[in-house]
Amino acid sequence: MKMSAPLISSVVGALTLWFSASTSAAPPVAKQPSPAAEFISIFDGKTLDGWQAVPKETAPAWVVKDGMIVGDGDKGHGYLVFTKNKQIADLELTFSYRFPGEGNSGVSIRAVPDPTGKREFQSYHADLGHVGIGKQVLGAWDFHTPGRTEHRCFLGDKLVIDENDKPHITAIKDGLTEADIKKGEWNDVRVVAQGNHFRFYINGKLASEFTEHLDPNKRLDSGMIQLQLHDPGMIVHFKDLRLKILKTQ
Repeated sequence: MKMSAPLISSVVGALTLWFSASTSAAPPVAKQPSPAAEFISIFDGKTLDGWQAVPKETAPAWVVKDGMIVGDGDKGHGYLVFTKNKQIADLELTFSYRFPGEGNSGVSIRAVPDPTGKREFQSYHADLGHVGIGKQVLGAWDFHTPGRTEHRCFLGDKLVIDENDKPHITAIKDGLTEADIKKGEWNDVRVVAQGNHFRFYINGKLASEFTEHLDPNKRLDSGMIQLQLHDPGMIVHFKDLRLKILKTQ
Protein backbone atom coordinates (compact mmCIF):
# COMPACT_ATOMS: atom_id res chain seq x y z
CA MET A 1 0.00 0.00 0.00
CA LYS A 2 1.09 3.59 -0.46
CA MET A 3 2.82 5.20 2.49
CA SER A 4 1.40 8.47 3.85
CA ALA A 5 3.19 11.64 2.75
CA PRO A 6 3.96 13.81 5.84
CA LEU A 7 7.58 12.70 6.26
CA ILE A 8 8.49 12.36 2.60
CA SER A 9 9.70 15.87 1.69
CA SER A 10 11.82 16.16 4.83
CA VAL A 11 13.58 12.82 4.61
CA VAL A 12 14.29 12.16 0.93
CA GLY A 13 17.53 14.17 0.85
CA ALA A 14 18.77 12.56 4.04
CA LEU A 15 17.81 9.10 2.79
CA THR A 16 19.76 9.63 -0.43
CA LEU A 17 22.86 10.76 1.47
CA TRP A 18 22.48 7.86 3.93
CA PHE A 19 22.14 5.31 1.13
CA SER A 20 25.07 6.75 -0.87
CA ALA A 21 27.37 6.97 2.13
CA SER A 22 26.58 3.51 3.42
CA THR A 23 26.95 1.82 0.04
CA SER A 24 30.14 3.69 -0.86
CA ALA A 25 31.68 2.88 2.52
CA ALA A 26 30.85 -0.79 2.26
CA PRO A 27 33.47 -3.24 0.99
CA PRO A 28 33.14 -4.32 -2.65
CA VAL A 29 30.49 -6.97 -3.21
CA ALA A 30 31.03 -9.77 -5.69
CA LYS A 31 28.92 -9.41 -8.79
CA GLN A 32 27.86 -13.04 -8.78
CA PRO A 33 27.96 -15.39 -5.79
CA SER A 34 28.76 -19.07 -5.99
CA PRO A 35 26.21 -21.14 -7.90
CA ALA A 36 25.86 -23.09 -4.65
CA ALA A 37 24.51 -20.06 -2.77
CA GLU A 38 22.81 -21.10 0.46
CA PHE A 39 20.25 -19.56 2.75
CA ILE A 40 21.62 -17.51 5.62
CA SER A 41 19.76 -16.24 8.67
CA ILE A 42 19.42 -12.43 8.63
CA PHE A 43 17.80 -12.13 12.07
CA ASP A 44 19.49 -13.63 15.13
CA GLY A 45 16.30 -13.76 17.21
CA LYS A 46 17.87 -11.64 19.96
CA THR A 47 18.92 -8.27 18.53
CA LEU A 48 18.40 -5.99 15.53
CA ASP A 49 22.03 -6.38 14.52
CA GLY A 50 22.19 -5.83 10.75
CA TRP A 51 18.95 -3.83 10.69
CA GLN A 52 18.26 -0.09 10.86
CA ALA A 53 15.03 1.87 11.27
CA VAL A 54 14.36 4.53 8.62
CA PRO A 55 13.59 7.31 9.36
CA LYS A 56 15.90 6.97 12.37
CA GLU A 57 13.39 8.58 14.72
CA THR A 58 11.15 5.53 14.23
CA ALA A 59 13.68 3.22 15.92
CA PRO A 60 11.49 2.82 19.06
CA ALA A 61 8.82 1.25 16.83
CA TRP A 62 10.98 -1.84 16.23
CA VAL A 63 11.99 -4.19 19.06
CA VAL A 64 12.91 -7.84 19.54
CA LYS A 65 10.72 -9.89 21.87
CA ASP A 66 10.48 -13.66 22.35
CA GLY A 67 12.58 -14.39 19.28
CA MET A 68 10.62 -12.17 16.90
CA ILE A 69 10.78 -8.65 15.48
CA VAL A 70 7.83 -6.60 16.71
CA GLY A 71 6.71 -3.50 14.80
CA ASP A 72 4.45 -1.08 16.71
CA GLY A 73 2.69 1.47 14.52
CA ASP A 74 1.87 3.72 17.48
CA LYS A 75 5.60 4.38 17.91
CA GLY A 76 6.27 5.35 14.30
CA HIS A 77 5.81 4.17 10.75
CA GLY A 78 8.48 3.58 8.16
CA TYR A 79 10.89 0.78 7.38
CA LEU A 80 13.32 -1.60 9.02
CA VAL A 81 16.20 -1.93 6.56
CA PHE A 82 18.59 -4.87 6.22
CA THR A 83 21.95 -3.10 6.22
CA LYS A 84 24.50 -5.83 5.55
CA ASN A 85 23.93 -5.70 1.80
CA LYS A 86 22.04 -2.83 0.16
CA GLN A 87 22.67 -3.83 -3.46
CA ILE A 88 20.81 -7.12 -3.76
CA ALA A 89 19.42 -7.92 -7.20
CA ASP A 90 18.19 -11.53 -7.39
CA LEU A 91 17.15 -13.29 -4.22
CA GLU A 92 15.03 -15.81 -2.42
CA LEU A 93 13.71 -14.57 0.93
CA THR A 94 11.69 -16.56 3.45
CA PHE A 95 10.14 -15.55 6.77
CA SER A 96 7.04 -15.89 8.93
CA TYR A 97 4.69 -13.06 9.86
CA ARG A 98 1.73 -12.57 12.17
CA PHE A 99 -0.83 -9.81 12.80
CA PRO A 100 -2.31 -10.01 16.32
CA GLY A 101 -5.00 -7.59 15.12
CA GLU A 102 -5.52 -5.47 12.02
CA GLY A 103 -2.55 -4.11 10.12
CA ASN A 104 -0.79 -3.36 6.85
CA SER A 105 2.83 -4.30 6.28
CA GLY A 106 5.02 -6.18 3.83
CA VAL A 107 8.53 -6.50 2.50
CA SER A 108 10.17 -4.28 -0.11
CA ILE A 109 12.96 -5.52 -2.37
CA ARG A 110 15.38 -3.68 -4.67
CA ALA A 111 14.57 -0.55 -2.67
CA VAL A 112 16.42 2.69 -3.37
CA PRO A 113 15.81 6.29 -2.22
CA ASP A 114 13.27 7.97 -4.46
CA PRO A 115 14.86 10.94 -6.26
CA THR A 116 11.44 12.31 -7.26
CA GLY A 117 10.48 12.93 -3.63
CA LYS A 118 7.05 11.38 -4.12
CA ARG A 119 7.92 8.45 -1.86
CA GLU A 120 10.64 7.70 0.64
CA PHE A 121 11.82 4.81 -1.51
CA GLN A 122 11.24 3.21 -4.86
CA SER A 123 10.83 -0.57 -4.62
CA TYR A 124 8.88 -3.66 -5.53
CA HIS A 125 6.73 -4.35 -2.48
CA ALA A 126 5.20 -7.67 -1.46
CA ASP A 127 2.15 -6.60 0.54
CA LEU A 128 0.88 -8.18 3.75
CA GLY A 129 -2.15 -7.39 5.86
CA HIS A 130 -4.72 -8.88 8.19
CA VAL A 131 -7.34 -11.28 6.89
CA GLY A 132 -10.15 -9.14 5.49
CA ILE A 133 -8.03 -6.19 4.36
CA GLY A 134 -8.63 -7.12 0.72
CA LYS A 135 -6.85 -8.72 -2.22
CA GLN A 136 -5.34 -5.38 -3.25
CA VAL A 137 -3.12 -5.66 -0.15
CA LEU A 138 -2.80 -9.17 1.27
CA GLY A 139 -0.76 -11.25 -1.17
CA ALA A 140 -0.39 -8.46 -3.75
CA TRP A 141 2.62 -6.86 -5.40
CA ASP A 142 2.69 -3.08 -5.03
CA PHE A 143 4.80 -0.98 -7.39
CA HIS A 144 6.48 1.86 -5.50
CA THR A 145 7.78 3.27 -8.76
CA PRO A 146 7.15 7.00 -9.34
CA GLY A 147 7.75 8.01 -12.93
CA ARG A 148 6.23 4.87 -14.40
CA THR A 149 2.85 3.18 -14.21
CA GLU A 150 2.15 1.50 -10.87
CA HIS A 151 0.23 -1.45 -12.27
CA ARG A 152 -2.26 -3.68 -10.48
CA CYS A 153 -0.94 -7.06 -9.34
CA PHE A 154 -3.46 -8.24 -6.72
CA LEU A 155 -3.78 -11.56 -4.94
CA GLY A 156 -4.45 -14.16 -7.63
CA ASP A 157 -2.97 -12.05 -10.46
CA LYS A 158 -0.27 -13.09 -12.92
CA LEU A 159 0.87 -9.82 -14.48
CA VAL A 160 3.02 -9.39 -17.58
CA ILE A 161 4.15 -5.83 -18.40
CA ASP A 162 5.10 -5.57 -22.05
CA GLU A 163 7.81 -3.40 -23.59
CA ASN A 164 5.27 -0.58 -24.07
CA ASP A 165 4.30 -0.63 -20.37
CA LYS A 166 0.95 -2.26 -21.10
CA PRO A 167 -0.33 -4.70 -18.47
CA HIS A 168 -1.62 -8.17 -19.30
CA ILE A 169 -3.27 -9.97 -16.35
CA THR A 170 -4.39 -13.58 -16.14
CA ALA A 171 -5.60 -15.56 -13.14
CA ILE A 172 -3.24 -17.86 -11.27
CA LYS A 173 -4.50 -21.43 -11.31
CA ASP A 174 -4.69 -23.18 -7.92
CA GLY A 175 -3.08 -20.20 -6.20
CA LEU A 176 -3.46 -18.74 -2.74
CA THR A 177 -6.89 -17.70 -1.47
CA GLU A 178 -7.76 -15.77 1.67
CA ALA A 179 -8.99 -19.04 3.19
CA ASP A 180 -5.37 -20.28 3.14
CA ILE A 181 -4.26 -17.51 5.52
CA LYS A 182 -4.26 -18.31 9.25
CA LYS A 183 -5.89 -15.34 10.96
CA GLY A 184 -3.93 -14.08 13.96
CA GLU A 185 -1.40 -16.91 13.59
CA TRP A 186 1.96 -17.38 11.90
CA ASN A 187 2.01 -17.54 8.10
CA ASP A 188 5.02 -18.39 5.95
CA VAL A 189 6.25 -16.16 3.12
CA ARG A 190 8.60 -16.86 0.23
CA VAL A 191 9.63 -14.10 -2.18
CA VAL A 192 11.69 -14.91 -5.28
CA ALA A 193 13.19 -12.30 -7.61
CA GLN A 194 15.13 -13.46 -10.65
CA GLY A 195 15.92 -10.88 -13.32
CA ASN A 196 12.59 -9.48 -14.50
CA HIS A 197 10.44 -12.20 -12.88
CA PHE A 198 9.00 -11.87 -9.36
CA ARG A 199 7.00 -14.41 -7.35
CA PHE A 200 5.27 -14.07 -3.97
CA TYR A 201 4.16 -17.16 -2.02
CA ILE A 202 2.28 -17.48 1.27
CA ASN A 203 1.93 -20.83 3.04
CA GLY A 204 3.39 -22.63 0.04
CA LYS A 205 0.91 -21.27 -2.51
CA LEU A 206 1.56 -18.67 -5.19
CA ALA A 207 -0.18 -15.42 -4.22
CA SER A 208 0.86 -13.19 -7.12
CA GLU A 209 3.61 -12.82 -9.69
CA PHE A 210 4.78 -10.43 -12.36
CA THR A 211 7.21 -10.25 -15.25
CA GLU A 212 8.27 -6.96 -16.78
CA HIS A 213 9.67 -6.42 -20.26
CA LEU A 214 10.28 -2.68 -19.96
CA ASP A 215 13.54 -1.08 -20.98
CA PRO A 216 16.04 -2.06 -18.25
CA ASN A 217 16.63 1.63 -17.53
CA LYS A 218 13.03 1.85 -16.31
CA ARG A 219 13.33 -1.11 -13.94
CA LEU A 220 14.76 -1.44 -10.46
CA ASP A 221 17.79 -3.69 -10.79
CA SER A 222 19.07 -3.89 -7.20
CA GLY A 223 18.68 -2.35 -3.78
CA MET A 224 17.68 -2.93 -0.18
CA ILE A 225 15.40 -5.34 1.66
CA GLN A 226 12.95 -3.53 3.96
CA LEU A 227 10.22 -4.56 6.37
CA GLN A 228 7.35 -2.06 6.43
CA LEU A 229 5.35 -0.57 9.28
CA HIS A 230 2.47 1.23 7.62
CA ASP A 231 -0.15 2.50 10.04
CA PRO A 232 -0.63 3.75 13.60
CA GLY A 233 -2.56 1.38 15.85
CA MET A 234 -1.12 -1.79 14.30
CA ILE A 235 1.25 -4.50 15.49
CA VAL A 236 3.14 -6.90 13.22
CA HIS A 237 5.49 -9.77 14.08
CA PHE A 238 8.30 -11.25 11.96
CA LYS A 239 10.54 -14.25 12.65
CA ASP A 240 12.78 -16.82 10.94
CA LEU A 241 14.08 -14.43 8.27
CA ARG A 242 16.35 -16.26 5.86
CA LEU A 243 17.96 -15.00 2.66
CA LYS A 244 19.58 -16.60 -0.35
CA ILE A 245 21.38 -14.04 -2.53
CA LEU A 246 21.39 -15.13 -6.16
CA LYS A 247 22.91 -11.96 -7.62
CA THR A 248 24.15 -8.55 -6.44
CA GLN A 249 25.12 -5.42 -8.33
